Amino acid sequence: MAEVKVFPLCCVVQSYAWGKVGLDSEVARLVLGGDPQALIEEAKPYAELWMGAHPKGDALIKDNRISQRTLGQWIADFPGCLGSKVKDTFHGQLPFLFKVLSVNTALSIQAHPNRELAARLHAQFPEHYPDNNHKPEMAIALTQFEGLCGFRPMDEILGYLKDVPEFRALVGNEAAEELQSADGDLSRTSLALKKCFTRMMNCEKKLFVDQLNMLVKRISEEEAADKDTSASNGELLLRLHSQYPGDIGCFSIYFLNRIVLQPGDAMFLGANEPHAYLSGDCVECMACSDNTVRAGLTPKYIDVDTLCEMLNYSPAPVSAKIFPCVRDNADPCVYLYDPPVPDFTVMRIQIPASLQQYTVSALDSAGILLVTDGEAVATSAAALSDITLTRGSVIFISANESVSLKVTSSGMTMFRACCLL
Repeated sequence: MAEVKVFPLCCVVQSYAWGKVGLDSEVARLVLGGDPQALIEEAKPYAELWMGAHPKGDALIKDNRISQRTLGQWIADFPGCLGSKVKDTFHGQLPFLFKVLSVNTALSIQAHPNRELAARLHAQFPEHYPDNNHKPEMAIALTQFEGLCGFRPMDEILGYLKDVPEFRALVGNEAAEELQSADGDLSRTSLALKKCFTRMMNCEKKLFVDQLNMLVKRISEEEAADKDTSASNGELLLRLHSQYPGDIGCFSIYFLNRIVLQPGDAMFLGANEPHAYLSGDCVECMACSDNTVRAGLTPKYIDVDTLCEMLNYSPAPVSAKIFPCVRDNADPCVYLYDPPVPDFTVMRIQIPASLQQYTVSALDSAGILLVTDGEAVATSAAALSDITLTRGSVIFISANESVSLKVTSSGMTMFRACCLL
């Protein structure tokens, strides 16, 4: 029997509390699409679908003719499936973790360490930082997707320090004035911004609870009187406060850009970039790590000192945070999201209704393919038999294998994660 190199996966769902519930969740809808027998519980959050070989969520191989039970076990037995460069560069491990996220309430304010910091944190606090890898990540919107990302331009932060006295009280006059007088000097701005953010994150609990209550009361009264509260970012503040009452993270909206991605838009989060996802559904790809430094909007372990120390304090407009995709020259159905890290690339494959046949091309890298829309029958010399693809199907494609699709719907949308070294 020919060696099997293309096979379907059954992926692990993570039920974190911030996830959308029941069939409101894109994760749950994809799970049901991929397996009509799946039982979706209407009160349970379906937050993340993990498509990969991470030990906390190793995908099951959906083919009982294959003796290995999980993707991780299979890759360990056949590391050549990764592709020779990927295998050598990443020591026989799949270098990325591919996910779908369905966000109902905000995720924590967080950043991911670079490799040096990850190694140090993992050595010191292995219970909180489970591995020694960096975790750059990219989110591509499936529905309108909202998040906080990177420090706002200076004029916006200074505007909030002027218009939101409760925010200024937490930062303190001294740090606020330093920021104002840094005027255009990049290194002074960065240091002053760090001081302002660190002051706020470390201010006394009673001070910030009192100021937050005053702010919420003021904005609620202004809204009741039909006043415009945009100078205080009122709508978002009240929403975060309702989700995480009394949390210092509510004030981070005055430091960080609010970004709204439309379907197909992406944002890339490099090491040390502060961010928090707020709402919506996305596909996400990242280096295979679970290292997250958190400080606010979370019930999880909080490490304020590390976060404040590590962040990238470079103000930038929200437009600079949208990561462009590029249409592939060789295949007009492929849109490439190719971030400035070697660990992963994502392709969006958009097959128009006019095409009934399509070939998912061979790459010198293992890949994971997710169908988000449409149906097809997939054949490959490296598969045991035809694979029926529907919305929610996930297949693993070994390096240097192509897959032929006979499209049975009008058009298809798929996402493919791979590693293009």
